[in-house]
Amino acid sequence: MLKGIQPAISPSLLKVLAEMGHGDELVLADAHFPAHQLHQNVLRADGVMIDTLLTGISELIEFDQYVDAPLVMMQAVTGDQLDPQVEVKYLAAISQSISPVPNLIRIERFAFYERAKQAFAIVVTGETAKYGNILIKKGVTPFKDKS
Repeated sequence: MLKGIQPAISPSLLKVLAEMGHGDELVLADAHFPAHQLHQNVLRADGVMIDTLLTGISELIEFDQYVDAPLVMMQAVTGDQLDPQVEVKYLAAISQSISPVPNLIRIERFAFYERAKQAFAIVVTGETAKYGNILIKKGVTPFKDKS
């Protein structure tokens, strides 16, 4: 185990985060998401909730500051309703490390699937909240001169 890294961040997820470049996207998917159908690079985080992963990931990477919304969630399908507490919980997790919290948008279900196909990786979690998936876009880590 490494110091300062959320224990829910597995070695394989840590490797993926390190390999991602700026502009690459990562999907944190709920337990119902068709990850293996959409993507070859699927990691498992069974039993881990997305807000826990967001807390740990937010401490490790920058979110893309060159796009309007580096956080993307799925819109409800017509006839369904969103639980607004899911988004509140995710943004609260991110806000533990980042202020202000980056913008979040919602896109249509199949548009979200298309973005997921192009993502760097998908992490399947133990999240069971309906429409609980979130896509994050990695940004550039600022250079800090230590001289």
